[in-house]
Amino acid sequence: MRSLDQAGLITPQRSGGGHRRYSRHQLRLAARVRELVDQGTAVDAACRIVTPEDQLHEAQRLNRSQGLEAVD
Repeated sequence: MRSLDQAGLITPQRSGGGHRRYSRHQLRLAARVRELVDQGTAVDAACRIVTPEDQLHEAQRLNRSQGLEAVD
């Protein structure tokens, strides 16, 4: 998780005692990076893949919530 923080993919909140606290969304991103790394992708490359994937998923979610359909 620290390597993903250093790569700029996720920035955890901090507890009063200084412990890192990750959101569920951040944990999902980290799991996707781990999946890619386990398949042989370098961490920095996995982060570059996951970022636009996440942006696409968020845009699709917003479109669905606004009743818009995807255009092919």
